[in-house]
Amino acid sequence: MRSILSLLFLLTSFSLLWHPLSGQEEDPNDPTRRLPDGVKRSTHTHYAPDGAKVDQARICPPSWWVGMENSRLELMIYDQDIANLKAEVDHKGVKVIATKRLANPNYLFVELEIAPECEAGSFEIRLKHKRYTQRKYSYELAKKGTRKNKVETLNAQDFIYLIMPDRFANGDPSNDVFDEMTQKEIRRDLMFFRHGGDLQGIIDHLDYIQSLGVTALWLNPVLENDQPYESYHGYAMTDHYAIDRRFGSNELFKELSDACQERGIKMIMDIIHNHVGDQHWFIQDIPSEDWLHQYESFTKTTYRAPTLMDPYASEADKALMSDGWFDHHMPDLNQKNPHLATYLIQNNIWWIEYAGLDGYRIDTYAYPDQAFMQDWAKAIQREYPDFHMFAETWVHGAAVQAQFTQNNQLRGDYNSHMPGVTDFQLYYAINEALQKPQGWTEGAAKIYYTLAKDFLYEDPYRNVVFLDNHDLSRFFAMVGEDDRKFKSGIAFLLTTRGIPMMYYGTELQFNNFSDPDGKVRQDFPGGWAEDTVNKFEAAGRSKQEQSAFDYVSSLANYRKNSKALTTGKLTQFVPQDGIYVYFRSSDDERIMVVMNTADEEKKLKLDRFKEGIQKASAAKDIVSGEKFDLNDDLTLPPFTTFVLKLQD
Repeated sequence: MRSILSLLFLLTSFSLLWHPLSGQEEDPNDPTRRLPDGVKRSTHTHYAPDGAKVDQARICPPSWWVGMENSRLELMIYDQDIANLKAEVDHKGVKVIATKRLANPNYLFVELEIAPECEAGSFEIRLKHKRYTQRKYSYELAKKGTRKNKVETLNAQDFIYLIMPDRFANGDPSNDVFDEMTQKEIRRDLMFFRHGGDLQGIIDHLDYIQSLGVTALWLNPVLENDQPYESYHGYAMTDHYAIDRRFGSNELFKELSDACQERGIKMIMDIIHNHVGDQHWFIQDIPSEDWLHQYESFTKTTYRAPTLMDPYASEADKALMSDGWFDHHMPDLNQKNPHLATYLIQNNIWWIEYAGLDGYRIDTYAYPDQAFMQDWAKAIQREYPDFHMFAETWVHGAAVQAQFTQNNQLRGDYNSHMPGVTDFQLYYAINEALQKPQGWTEGAAKIYYTLAKDFLYEDPYRNVVFLDNHDLSRFFAMVGEDDRKFKSGIAFLLTTRGIPMMYYGTELQFNNFSDPDGKVRQDFPGGWAEDTVNKFEAAGRSKQEQSAFDYVSSLANYRKNSKALTTGKLTQFVPQDGIYVYFRSSDDERIMVVMNTADEEKKLKLDRFKEGIQKASAAKDIVSGEKFDLNDDLTLPPFTTFVLKLQD
């Protein structure tokens, strides 16, 4: 079993990258079917800025605010044959600085200067030919201040809950299907089709989320994904300024953010700079040839992030890593285009201000142009110095991961300005510790060696720690459905350094390997009116599921008020004989964590740990309430972890 689990562990790293590309007809009843009836896979296309028929005029951003740190605003106006028109505005404190044109005649880029004394209000933007107005648009400047009431940024005191909205709960069945959208079916029996979960379903279950001890909510992308297939996961967006109607609306997203704030829960948005869906409106009528990385034939990324910092890497390998595509239906954006770069930066600022966000998780962080990513992070921090961001860095090796974080000087002058990352190195370590016996560097020792490299980060407490996510095999499956190992993993997650994150359903031991990844994106039972079992309620859970839920809830709610477990000092001891011991300490609290990763009972002598135990003579297990006499040896059952509050 161990060898099989190890193989599956390696395969999870590639589950996102492979999709069946067979031209054969799919079995309509195959649960892994991806294509709706009559739909074909996207094929390689060359996108040319020829100028198409404009169905909907747009201004991006659709609104803005006075009092921003950056007084410049570039509007991307999209309308029929406007490139040769001149822009004028008539609002005190707003001035047109420049008008720029690209190859497509349907785009005009208008740079505005918004003076510090400018007052909020609406005004007209007029596009003129000579003296005659050809187009006019109403534009609004509001007062900045959505985030003024925010108490504290996302930090190590938080506990994040990750939800795939389509799979959590269907709170509003009326928005399941829209005839004008390209994917119309709800098929809960097919893992790659839409299931109908939405924002209202999340709002309806905030009590459940809060009861877990959660203090921050991260949703997989909720922006419009009007794609003909696999639109459910959100990572192929088609409109940067619109919540997907099947999830709700912009207003409902703001309502969710406000409802979370009232409960002390922070809101994190999942964003993508690397690519969009091929049905995105600006892909269907592309502004310029260099809006994308375009090739004569389909060219896929190598996924080799180390080429970005490898001192011996070829330029060809670097370019293929950054500029290759993820899939045929996900065009790879070229952030070196200054107008696209500005568009992406302003879009992310717009959502922070509009919805009162507390954090960004940046998808596929290593793949966009890294100079742009530096500029992006600096622009966000200029407007919101306390705003937390963490980057997905699905890479191997602590140095490879750490160089994506700010102020570490690992690559000379390169500085990402990125506060934290998703800590895949610690994910690999805890999974290995619970699957392999300890060796010199293997098993429990891998946790030790991983944390020993924390000197590579400016602040490792900003990293997000996790046991699984929407791309990875479920943690309960990875530990062979062993309840003892499961609880040991939870104990580590909620007591190690960093910001812990839990994927929805992990608290109830949701199962499955990511072969394919649709298997780990299952519906939450009870989220749909037709469900016969409701696991949002205790009555719908098995005895073991309730035990798992209680374990998570007890430890997470304790952690919420523990300075030792959130911001406290971490002291670890080199693992011996499969036993890993570490302490978390603050001025008024000390926690001792004892993890037995071996498959047999152990007796642990405590003399070696006096440095952490100090004058304490007794300890109490935070979850079970069991008391221990620290003058005696500890008896450790196999695959068991104790989280002990020391008592003098």
